Amino acid sequence: MHYVNSKSILSPKNGMNLYRGCTHGCIYCDSRSEVYGMNHKFEDIEVKRNSLELLKKELLKRPPAMIGTGAMTDPYIPLESRLEYVRKSLKLIYRYGFGFTCITKSDLILRDLDLLEKINEKSRAVVQMTITTADDELCKVIEPNVCPTSRRVEVLKTLDEVGIPTVVWLCPILPYINDTEENINSILDYCIDTNVRGIFCFQMGLTLRKGNREYFYRNLDKHFPGLKETYIKEFGNDYEIPSPNNDLLMRIFKRRARKHGILTEFGDVFEFLYEFPSKSVQSKLI
Repeated sequence: MHYVNSKSILSPKNGMNLYRGCTHGCIYCDSRSEVYGMNHKFEDIEVKRNSLELLKKELLKRPPAMIGTGAMTDPYIPLESRLEYVRKSLKLIYRYGFGFTCITKSDLILRDLDLLEKINEKSRAVVQMTITTADDELCKVIEPNVCPTSRRVEVLKTLDEVGIPTVVWLCPILPYINDTEENINSILDYCIDTNVRGIFCFQMGLTLRKGNREYFYRNLDKHFPGLKETYIKEFGNDYEIPSPNNDLLMRIFKRRARKHGILTEFGDVFEFLYEFPSKSVQSKLI
């Protein structure tokens, strides 16, 4: 890890990244792409040393709203267990009456369940969990340094029990690896059983570009010998890599989610994530 000082911590739409880089080791990670201009090794986590001071200043200047994190780096990387930047930011978010949502694969989020409950009572908290495979053994291969799917489902269950709403990212789905009816139906079973409110699934497939493509292919050679050649033959240097089963799997996904009242349209899920109960919050700020 290494420290940097940042000029700001919140984007115009209240996005926040306390760290840059990741050690989860997911073989498909788009954040490795060169387009993001990361000038250090991906596993050498960049820590924004002054992020908490900046966050306090910026929260004081903005009207209460949902603060989001995790779009580029999972906020609950192992380093967070020691540094507690996320936990300290949650205390500020609670203090100033903001809401919170994050994308994670880690059960470390349960460490902060007390603060998430307080935020959800005062304003609103929504947790987004990525699930790509129902098979824990496959999970250990494609997402090696983070808790397996079965544990993530336990996290979803715990959050549901305390009334914190959840959304699942059902992506990426890797052609010839986890793009099966059995896998999609099993993940949907998990979502239904834990009362997930919405699911993001852009298509059954993944994206590859310079930076993450090379890392992905090295892992295909390591864990799925011969599959890289199939990808190169079928997809070349395409950015979008759709599963040949995309149409069938998307029909299953849409039909089952609709039957159980789970949001699937991007606009609807995003609206759910960032809906902020402004009137009720104002009465709780004092």
